[in-house]
Amino acid sequence: MSKRILVTGGAGFIGSHLCKRLLDEGNEVLCVDSFFTGSRGNIHQLLENKNFELLRHDVTEPLFVEVDQIYNLACPASPVHYQFDPIHTVKTSVLGAINMLGLASRTKARILQASTSEVYGDPEVHPQPESYWGKVNPIGIRSCYDEGKRCAETLFFDYHREKNVDIRVVRIFNTYGPHMNANDGRVVSNFIVQALKNEDITIYGDGSQTRSFQFVDDLVEAMIRMMNQENVIGPINTGNPGEFTIKELAEKVLSMIPESTSKIVYKDLPSDDPRQRQPDISLAKKHLDWEPSVKLDDGLRPTIDYFKSILESAA
Repeated sequence: MSKRILVTGGAGFIGSHLCKRLLDEGNEVLCVDSFFTGSRGNIHQLLENKNFELLRHDVTEPLFVEVDQIYNLACPASPVHYQFDPIHTVKTSVLGAINMLGLASRTKARILQASTSEVYGDPEVHPQPESYWGKVNPIGIRSCYDEGKRCAETLFFDYHREKNVDIRVVRIFNTYGPHMNANDGRVVSNFIVQALKNEDITIYGDGSQTRSFQFVDDLVEAMIRMMNQENVIGPINTGNPGEFTIKELAEKVLSMIPESTSKIVYKDLPSDDPRQRQPDISLAKKHLDWEPSVKLDDGLRPTIDYFKSILESAA
């Protein structure tokens, strides 16, 4: 049955893929974005769909619409962007959660919060299960995002307990794919763009720190399954447990762009940068019957092609 679905941050990297998938399934989609980090280019092809509506709006302000489901994705998600205006980042996470939960309460809509693996901070438990409370610096340069998302989770569960709001919470681990911002400072986009431009590939630290990378299509599948099941409210990790060092990722990107003349260089590790990040996805397997299916090589190819087209059109 077709639903009217609100996606905040719908013009962003993940949001644009989610909007397309929801439209493909026959739903009406209301995409809300402030365009702080979102891009009209990400949703350009969706504008022709009669079931797609775009509204420029900042979720720090209340929103009054009628919807059946809400996916709350609005928030700058890369260090470059969330540290640019850290106060607004906190407001987006906290006030955005309050406003969207208020909307969900009024309309009786189910609401899914796109939380993050950053709630685990620099973890002392590896891999990270949802039961782990994390090790987060509350006053560091990443705190605006980490603590903002932690507070948003608190609000979701308090609204659920106090006002019986129908919530779902997913914790998203490193995700990559087409529509990433070329200047967002994340390792996948950084390495690809640097390699395509024949610039030095910059590794911070010695490259031994690890990350787990999930392709955006796998994430969208997990989010939709989470929204539409009745067994659990979360939080549930969504990510790829396949673990790679940052150096391994850089070498893989270079091997897939053989024409590149880039060299790997090393710089100091930023403050509070986590050493390890790997999801325990046991709950996702159990409750969502989900695990990632796209291998890193298979996801990097369309991502590299996307950035090639972006750089060529900008030339």
